[in-house]
Amino acid sequence: MKPQPLITVHNVSSSRNWYENVLGLLSGHGGDEYERMMYGDRMVLQLHRWNTHEHLHLGDPSVPIGNGAILWFQTDRFDEIVAQAQTYHARILEEPQINSNANHREIWLSDPDGYTVVVAGMPGDV
Repeated sequence: MKPQPLITVHNVSSSRNWYENVLGLLSGHGGDEYERMMYGDRMVLQLHRWNTHEHLHLGDPSVPIGNGAILWFQTDRFDEIVAQAQTYHARILEEPQINSNANHREIWLSDPDGYTVVVAGMPGDV
């Protein structure tokens, strides 16, 4: 099984640009209604515009989104992503820190739609 989370967004292009500029992911589909965000040859995230197509269960855009769900990415490019987040002026929820329980570093961010995104280094990178 391979997780392929799908999040609903207000503007696919804006979200795609954020994930490209901050996390270094690449477009695997393109378009204004749906996008596949790739890391190498692996799809790691899907973006879907609200109220598009016939999907009945994408959620309600009038309700606050993302409560209780966190998009968590582990990377061996932690320092590079922190620098990209700062350069791109991403909203930082928690500055880079050491998670001693997990034995790695983390930075907590907010994407353009308010989803919480955590980027964690590899175990033992402290």
